This record gives sequence, structure tokens and C-alpha cells, in this order.
Amino acid sequence: MSTHAHGDHHVDHGHDHGHDDHGHPAGAHGTFGSYMIGFVLSVILTVIPFWLVMNGTLDNTTTTVVILALAVVQIIVHMVYFLHMNGRAEGGWSMLAMIFTIVVVVIMFSGSLWVMYHMNHNMMPGMTPDMSKMP
Repeated sequence: MSTHAHGDHHVDHGHDHGHDDHGHPAGAHGTFGSYMIGFVLSVILTVIPFWLVMNGTLDNTTTTVVILALAVVQIIVHMVYFLHMNGRAEGGWSMLAMIFTIVVVVIMFSGSLWVMYHMNHNMMPGMTPDMSKMP
């Protein structure tokens, strides 16, 4: 028989009420240093395309390719440094889901561009509007 009153003692049920990590290992949320690295990389990857566009350094095609490449790198930086996505997080399922999403988006985007290009290229000559006769 216990001599303690109901509220006299604290029983630890394995809950740490001060730190709710939802089952993630320690350090999974990043450190101040990793957030600063991500922030600096993001700023650099934003300033470079801005400078390229504002100065007109490259021709239109090259500028577009460089900006798209830097955008992809910036997406990866955000996923790694801010979303903490890697092959170890959640048993690799979050990374697998992201790869599947990227594959689907690439298929949809490239397919749409392919269809639009070929529709424009294969239009009948009489179907193109004559802009010189417009009011």
C-alpha cells in the first residue's frame, strides 16, 4: 500500500514535456551554423541571377539556362538546409517521395513543351494570323 497522496509524487512515463522532437533523432533539425550556411547560399543564389538580368551580361538563351540551373541548385539548398531532407530522414521515404514528385513534374513539363513546340511547328500555313493586316 502506498503512503503517498495522489498528487505527492511524479511518475515519469517516458515523456519529456519540455522537448517535443516527435521521434526525430537529436540534431535532425539542424544547427545555427547549418541554417546560416543555407541562408548565405540562398542569398548568393539569388543575387547572381538578379545581377545577370539587371546588367544584361549574357544573351537571352544563356541567361535563361543559367537562371534555371541556379534555381534548381537553390531548390536543393532549401531542401537540404531548411527542410532537412536526406536519405536518412524518415527512413528515406521523404527523399523517395521527393524524387518521384520531381520525375512526374519533369515528365509533365517536358511533355507540355514538346506538345506546344510541335503544335506551333506543324500548324497549317493558312492558320497563322497575318499580323500586318491587324488594325
